[in-house]
Parts: sequence; C-alpha cells; structure tokens
Amino acid sequence: MNMKISIIGAGNVGGLTAMHLCSLGFHEIVLIDTVANIACAKALDLNDARFIFKQNYHTLGTDDIAQIEGSKIIIITAGIPRKPGMKREELVQKNSQIIKEICRNIKHLQPHPVVVVVTNPLDVMTYLVIEETHFTPRQVLGMGLTLDSARLANLIAEKINVDISQIEPCVIGSHGEEMLPLSRYTKVKGLPLDRYLKQEEINELFRRTVGRGAEIVAQSGSGSSYFAPSTAISELIKVIVRDERRTLPVSAYLNGEYGLKDLCIGLPCCLGKYGIENVVELELNEDEKSSFLKSAESIRKQISAIYV
Repeated sequence: MNMKISIIGAGNVGGLTAMHLCSLGFHEIVLIDTVANIACAKALDLNDARFIFKQNYHTLGTDDIAQIEGSKIIIITAGIPRKPGMKREELVQKNSQIIKEICRNIKHLQPHPVVVVVTNPLDVMTYLVIEETHFTPRQVLGMGLTLDSARLANLIAEKINVDISQIEPCVIGSHGEEMLPLSRYTKVKGLPLDRYLKQEEINELFRRTVGRGAEIVAQSGSGSSYFAPSTAISELIKVIVRDERRTLPVSAYLNGEYGLKDLCIGLPCCLGKYGIENVVELELNEDEKSSFLKSAESIRKQISAIYV
C-alpha cells in the first residue's frame, strides 16, 4: 500500500505497530522519537526483515518531527507510560504537555491527516489533539476500546472455551476504570452472554477486563502492555486505509450523540478512509445510561484539569 504513515513515539508500542504495518505491506513508515538512536535502531532492524516479510517497504527512524510531512496517517504513542499503582488519570498533566507540543508540529507540517491517538489517558488526549490542532473531529480518533474489547473477548473465550472468532464483545465509555462492558450487546455465537454465564460470572469477567491493563503493569513491574495495543492499532489502520466502513470501538468526539457534547469517549463507530464516518448510537437502558454518563463525567473532570 503506497502510503506514508508516521508513528510518533518509538517505544514498545510504536515499534511493534511499525512491525505490524510493515508486515501488512504499507510502503513507507516513519518512526519518530526524541531519543533518535532508538527510532533509528528499530527502523534498521525492521528494514532487515523485508526479505522475510516479502514486502518492499521502507522504514525511517528519526528525531526530526518534520519527517511527518506528507503522512496520510499519524499515530501518536508518545508519552509517559503507566507505572505500577498509577491510575490513567494521574498521567493527565505530564502527557498533556507532550501532546500539545506534538500537535503544534502536526498542525504546521501536515494539515489533513487521520490521527490515531494512543497516549493515555486516552479519551482526554484524543480531545486535546482535536482542540490543539483544530482538525475536524472525525479525522481524530483514540484507540482505547479496540483494545478493551479484545481483552474482554479473550477472557470470555478462556472462561467458556469457545472459538474467539465467535465472540462479539461490546465495551463503551472511557478507556480506564470507568469503562462499561455491556452484557446485552456482547454476543457468543450470536447469543447474549447471559445465555452462557451467570450474572456473577459476567460481573467477574467485566471486573477483570477493566483491571487488565493494571494487572499487566503490575506483573511486568515496569512499563505497560504493547503486544495487544500495537495489534489493535494496526487493525484500525487497516480498516481506515482500505475504507472498509467497518464498526469498531474507538474514542470519538461527541456533538449531541447520547445527549453529550464537547468531549471524546469510547463508542462503536463506523470507520472509513477519512476516519470516523459516524458514531453508532446504542439503545441503553437506565442503568447503562447512568453508568455511561458517569464515565463521561470522569473524562470531563480530567479535561477541566488541563485547562485550569
């Protein structure tokens, strides 16, 4: 696929995302990091894999943000990762400064890309990118719930021993402690999850889904997950570039949907070559709506903290 894609942040998530995109046949990948030798080393390593992948891509590693010019898609993974015991919300002030600086450069160098945000706290950083770049909200989206839905599907598959391809997970809300897995919309072989599990078992699966990121951080002792996040990012990119118009859960800006305005939050969205085609509005019952609004309020509070 003859397209330039830039990844800002060449850590574990950025580097593995580049590898996935190279294996899919994307022609030109740029890895950008303030630590230039990390980006350069990973780019050289990836280029050495071309023969094995049987793909004629080229990867450039650099610390020069100007290299994003001409990129159709920009992926932002840069930022400070969560440490053990740290909540996503604690990252707001530190990572918002990093994102603001990145946005100043993107706005100046590449005015019409699709931007995929990965930096945490994800919903807040997605909103911040829209505010700082003044891009149309539909060309900016956050990766978060694509990952959370994959985690839920994996836990369900482990619990009931079913082929994971037969699971349709549904998670909405923030990419954080206030995320909301929905049992009514989560299907196994086309049937609601409660056909297979008791409510207390479902609640436990949902609890584990919400805590999965923190569990991985605690187990690793440093840093956070990167295999599943990088895979989720590459899936989003593939859907966008191929204009599949497929529905996936991402963080999207709301302008009246669900009765909410001026914030980004995770919901199922139809994705195409220009980013978000439309936000899918699920019919929520009173309990689900209450939990969703609570999740939205937690995001608003974090957004407010940036602009104090």
